[in-house]
Amino acid sequence: MGDDVAAILLTLAAENADLRKQLAASQDMLVETAIDAGNMHALVEAMRTERDAWREEAERRNIQAA
Repeated sequence: MGDDVAAILLTLAAENADLRKQLAASQDMLVETAIDAGNMHALVEAMRTERDAWREEAERRNIQAA
């Protein structure tokens, strides 16, 4: 193998290793984002449930007052 070919292979191997590190970091960020999105979804659902309970209570009170 010529020196040029060896240098190209070494460069490609180094670039491949760097790209693998970047991919791993991106995957970690995606997992964290998915977890945050799941937590936000749960919070929104809890707020909707609480909102619905408040509405039902308000409707009950309006019916009783009438």
